[in-house]
Amino acid sequence: MAKKITKNLGMLLLAIWLILSGLLQLIDIGIPAIGTFILPLLAIAAGVLLLLNK
Repeated sequence: MAKKITKNLGMLLLAIWLILSGLLQLIDIGIPAIGTFILPLLAIAAGVLLLLNK
């Protein structure tokens, strides 16, 4: 089952990015690094992996 989930790493990272960005809009988390560093990094990684079909 774990192989099936991580088969398309780009889609997995995209899903994580969408969930986190949605949660940040709903609740105010006092960790500024999430919105300024982690989410853009996840978006770039997901985009690159999706372009590479990984």
